[in-house]
Order: sequence, then structure tokens, then C-alpha cells
Amino acid sequence: MKIAHAGHAELLVNNLEASKKFFTETMGLFITEEDATSVYLRAWQDWEHHTLVLTKGEKSALVHLGWRVESPESLEQYARHFDDAGIAYRWVEAGTERGQGRALRFSSPGGVPMELYWEIEKYHTTDPELISALPSFPQKYPLSGIAPRRFDHFNVMVNDVAREQTWITGEMGIKHRYFVEGSNGQRRGSWLSISNLSHDIAVMHNRSGTGARLHHIAYYVDSPDELLRAATILVEHGGKIEWGPGKHGTSGATFLYFFEPSGHRIEVWTGGMLIFAPDWEPIRWSQESEVLGFDMWGTKAPESYLTRSSEVAETAGAGATGTR
Repeated sequence: MKIAHAGHAELLVNNLEASKKFFTETMGLFITEEDATSVYLRAWQDWEHHTLVLTKGEKSALVHLGWRVESPESLEQYARHFDDAGIAYRWVEAGTERGQGRALRFSSPGGVPMELYWEIEKYHTTDPELISALPSFPQKYPLSGIAPRRFDHFNVMVNDVAREQTWITGEMGIKHRYFVEGSNGQRRGSWLSISNLSHDIAVMHNRSGTGARLHHIAYYVDSPDELLRAATILVEHGGKIEWGPGKHGTSGATFLYFFEPSGHRIEVWTGGMLIFAPDWEPIRWSQESEVLGFDMWGTKAPESYLTRSSEVAETAGAGATGTR
């Protein structure tokens, strides 16, 4: 029973056409499939059918975060584990999400909607205009937009970070990598990964106490030069930069945060540490050192970074405990 990697996010957007235009033209993502209500997108070297789904909604919100498991057996094992642990879930039938097989949907204790899946269409273009001369590229390297290489991670906000991290580690098997602890002992943030990345998901404290929220999703670019180019593209093409470029002290990654037209925060980042030790112990950052953790180059996080987020869609979540 194991998760393989962070797969995708589905977001409700209150302006589907504007968000679609932004993600394809400014971000440089590619449409795999679309219909009247949803657009399925991926970065140029994402190997799965999609890493982002934009779905038309009255207001912008998070629908779910998707994780791919290591095998068909793992999906069934998680269902049995959730049954035994009394964790509510529901099955989503194959094809409900384009390109994807049967999936297990549930919510964390803090209210973050997630799904586990195994079967997913693998992407390799058949468009003669996009076929790469390089077999390791699912398509040609793009000529325009920010053009991130791949999807990277999720960041969510909850009321109780320590409880959420303990559950994600204990019930999902995602390892705790580092955390920030306040002077009062309260957990302010935790970063976890199932891969060698510094984090596949981050959990931050929701200071407003309003429960689960999406802070951001992130895509990876190859170099600081590409990140600086991304900042220029955003300025020239209607992006709203919130913070950066800067450098997180916690992970060592260079970052840039901005908002897309429907109001969701997006990050592009590059670099950062990789973790290979099987016996890694979570690293503690104190409240006093937190400012360097946010940006080791010395800029302060804007207030919006600590308070603004996307709500969870009312339709998200597990529903009643499911059956196999």
C-alpha cells in the first residue's frame, strides 16, 4: 500500500475562458482534452493525461488533489485500510475524470479533499507538429509561455497543522520532512513528501480558523533564469505577481508566486534539496528562523501570502464510507 507521486489538482474557476487563456498562453501548459465545463492540462514533460483540471464554477475553489498509487493492488489496499480505520470515502467511476480510471475520494481530518488513483492515460503526442526528435520528451519543448517542465506540489491550509501532518503520514504514508514551530509550541507549517522532492504537499496554519483551504499549486522550471523569464512574462501578459523571485531557506528552492485570473495562487519554482535518506528525521525550524525559511534573501512574506487562499468546493469530499 503506497502512493507513488502527487498527480494533479482540480480547481473550480469563476472565469473558465480567462483561466484557460492564461494557463495555455501565459503559463504555457497544453490542453489534452476539454468539454463545455472542464479543461484538462499538462506541462510539456508531464507524462500523464493531465496535471491540472479547470472546471467552470460560480466561484473559484478546490475540488480535489489527486495522488497516483504504485499499483492496482495499492488502491484496493487503501480502501480496505480506510474501512478498517473508519475513514469515510467514496468510489469515483472510471471516466468521470477524463483519462482516468476508478478513483478513491476522501477528505483529511482538516477537510482537504483528495483522491487516489492508479489507472491514467499516459501522454505521448501523436500530433506531427509536436512530435519530438528526443524519445524522452512526450512532445517538443515549447516555444512560448513560461513553459514549466512538470507539475511539482500542493500547498494547503488547515486549522491544526500537527494533527493533519500526523494523519497524512500515518494513514497515507507520506513522510514528514521539515516543520516550523511557534514559540508557544504550535505547529505553523509542515512539509511532506513521498518522493525525493523536499515536499509533495505542504500544510500551513490557517490563521482565520475557517478550515481547509488551498494555498497554491506549483509547477517546476529548470533554472533561475527561466524563473526570471517567467516574472517578465507575467508582467507583460497580465499576471499578478504576489511575491518573488525569492529563495526559500527551508527547501533551498527559488520561487515566484502569482495569481491566475480566477484568483487561485500559482507558484513556479526551481532548485531545492532532494532527499534520499530512508531514515530522514524531520527538521525543526523555530519561529525566529522562520523569516529565513520563507525567504533566505531577506524579503518578508506579504500579508496576503499568509491570509489569502482558495476555499474548498461544497461538492468536494468523501460522502459516506464506501465499499469495494
